[in-house]
Formats: sequence, C-alpha cells, structure tokens
Amino acid sequence: MTNPALPPLIVLAGTTASGKTALSLALAEALAARGVAAEIISADSRQVYRGMDIGTAKVTAEERARVPHHGLDLVDPDQPFSVADFAAHSSAVLDGIAERGAVAILAGGTGFYLRAVARGLAVDELPWDVEVRAAVEASLIADGLPALVAELQSLAPTRAAQVDLRNPRRVVRAVEMARLQGDAPLPKPRGYGRAVLWLGLTVHQAALRERIQVRARAQFDAGLVDETRGLIARFDPSLTSFSGIGYAEALAVIQGSLSLEAAVSEDARRNLSFARHQATWFRREPGICWLEATSKLPLEDALAATEEYLADSR
Repeated sequence: MTNPALPPLIVLAGTTASGKTALSLALAEALAARGVAAEIISADSRQVYRGMDIGTAKVTAEERARVPHHGLDLVDPDQPFSVADFAAHSSAVLDGIAERGAVAILAGGTGFYLRAVARGLAVDELPWDVEVRAAVEASLIADGLPALVAELQSLAPTRAAQVDLRNPRRVVRAVEMARLQGDAPLPKPRGYGRAVLWLGLTVHQAALRERIQVRARAQFDAGLVDETRGLIARFDPSLTSFSGIGYAEALAVIQGSLSLEAAVSEDARRNLSFARHQATWFRREPGICWLEATSKLPLEDALAATEEYLADSR
C-alpha cells in the first residue's frame, strides 16, 4: 500500500567520490525541467556539522540555491548526533516535501542513514542510556579505540561484524548498545510506506583512486587547514568529529606532526579504505539499480529509471 502522506523517494547511494552530489543536483534540475519539483536530503553523517564544509565536501551556497537541501548544518561539532536524530529530522523533512508535492532525493554515502530512512529501521527502539554512553566515551579516551573494538567483538560479535570499526562514533554507540543488551538482533525494518527507487553509482577502482587523490589535494588547496584552525579555536580538538577524514590530517598539520604533502597522502589513503568499506556495505543492500559512473555522469539512465518509477508510483 502507498502512503499518500509520504513523497516518492529516490535513493542515490555509492562510495565517496562516486558522483552522488553531482547526480543528485543534475537529476533534481532535470525533473524540474519536466515540471516535477525535487528536494535533496543529504545522508552524510559528517555534513550534519556546522562549519565542517570543505572536509566533508558539503554543497555550496550556490548549489543549495539551485535545489532545496536538507540534512546539512544541523548541530555543532561538539553536539551528539545519532542515526535516530537523522531519522527524526528526515521524517519531518519528508512531511514537508510531501505537502509541497515534491519528490525526495536521499543522497549520500552513510549506508546506515540511507537504510534508516528508506527501509524504515526502528531506530527509536534501539536501547540508549546517558550514563552508559558517558562511560563508553570515557573508555575511549582512557583506553583508545582498539580496546573498545575488542570489547564490542567480545560482547556482540554479530553487531561488530556490521559496524565500521574504524569509526569511533559508530563503535561507541555499538558498545553502548552491547553493554545494555548484548548481541540481541536489531528491530526488524518497518519499511518506508511506499515503493522506493534505489540507484547506486559504480566507478572503476583506478578512476575512483584518482578522483579521491585529486579531491584530497583540492580540499587542502581550498583552505581545509584554515577551516580546521578556525574550528579548533571554538571547539575541543579531541572531539570525535575531528577524527574524521581530512580534519584529522589538517589537525596534524596544525600540530606539526604531518607535513602538508603527507597530510594530503594520508587523507587520500583513508578515503580509499573508507570507499572499500562503503562498497562492501552497499553490496549487501538489496534492490539497488547500479549505474556506471566512471566516464560520465549517468544522468540519462537515472532520469529514465526515475520517470518509470514515478509513473508506477502514481
């Protein structure tokens, strides 16, 4: 059954630097040219932070003026933000998009965010406890990430296999849940409420590696170090938000532990590793229509799939 209170939903998934942002903009504008309004929801767990623009490859003010965007600049870097927070934000945004008679484009590389919205994960049913979370975060500071990973693998091996063990924020949340309920399975997805079109972008490995390297260089050339310097003047540099790719390397430049060239190289290396993790996640995601995006933006194929989906969902 189709819930008329929900807008049609198009998901654009793929690894970092695969072209999701460019395609979301192009697709929204192509739909607008055909009389169909579209709005974009960013599904990127780092773009929710205000002031973290260059290192997260956030859309520019000019791009936001072209197409309405949501999911950006929601909290400061020192404020907690969970997948449940993202799901709640997206639910309110989707209500507004439906009222405006528009189509929603959920675009990003944070697979858990995409799944939470488009599959209807019952994230509000996941256990949480403020004191336990504080204790886990204290363990991270005192003992380091490897110790927390080892605890997670001991308490909840099934969940540990599904978590990005290099992401401190994900590990902290998973350990919090494991301390509360062990390795209990996650609640079953509720579904979105109507059909969803999943599109995924694939880029050949060599081309993706080059894109990532070029982007890393461009971000540092665009002022990533200065952006980071301005942020740590206001926020504690030990925050987990500063452990993200790009900001950790820029922070190392500021602190003198990495040269600029070494920082660019490390940024690219970490993004390549991250892309491999994302690819593994999305291979497990069912129902994705994969579009080849190595040599050009697959706008025509994306638009054809979208028009067919919209015709079927009426």
